[in-house]
Amino acid sequence: MTYSALVPVKALALAKSRLAAHLSDRQREALALDMFQHVLHTLCDSELFEQVYVVSADPRILELAQEWDAEPLRETQPGHNSALQEAALTILERAAWRHGLYSSWTRLTRQGIIRQMHNPKGMPQALSKFGLLTISADLPLISQTDIRALIALAEQHKVVLAGSREGTGTNAVVMRPPLVLPYLFGPGSLPAYIQAARQHLIDYTLLPNANLAFDIDTIDDVRELERSHTAWSGAASLAI
Repeated sequence: MTYSALVPVKALALAKSRLAAHLSDRQREALALDMFQHVLHTLCDSELFEQVYVVSADPRILELAQEWDAEPLRETQPGHNSALQEAALTILERAAWRHGLYSSWTRLTRQGIIRQMHNPKGMPQALSKFGLLTISADLPLISQTDIRALIALAEQHKVVLAGSREGTGTNAVVMRPPLVLPYLFGPGSLPAYIQAARQHLIDYTLLPNANLAFDIDTIDDVRELERSHTAWSGAASLAI
């Protein structure tokens, strides 16, 4: 199996907007960038991925992605899930090029199968050797061990899901092949992914993992991060 990773990142002007009552724009931007860099370095240093990609509409994010050894992809579609689908198609196309499958890719594209990959009847077997991890950029505690756990499960299941702490969101998903399910990020995404996998008869599993579940949305999250993990001390001391 060959894996790539994809990290979607919002524009810095929108970074951690739920913290606006507690942190200044500059402080929220710094926190978002620190977490983004941590996620990227963890992915790249794991040496599990053929390529790590970042998709964003923010030119600065794309410049930093390249500086931090990832491949930047500019958003070409409005809407989070639509942008992810287009990015995943680009990643899969590049993988097909690298592995001598571009003639198959071209044929499947002309037949309209590529854009219907979440339809099991149209799923191209030639692309089943590729997997794609899509993971949030605001996971300050993830380690290479956590990433390896995701990929180990992906060797056995077509879809691996890592939920958020409240149990309704999704912080990471591995699909093999990419787009075997449509992207469903948003409120209630975890049960939506499970329902879609069952509907399409796609083998899936959940990975309960505290580090993958711990994302940063509220000032209480920031304070917990500072209190529990000395490497992030100071993250909450800037709070208004």
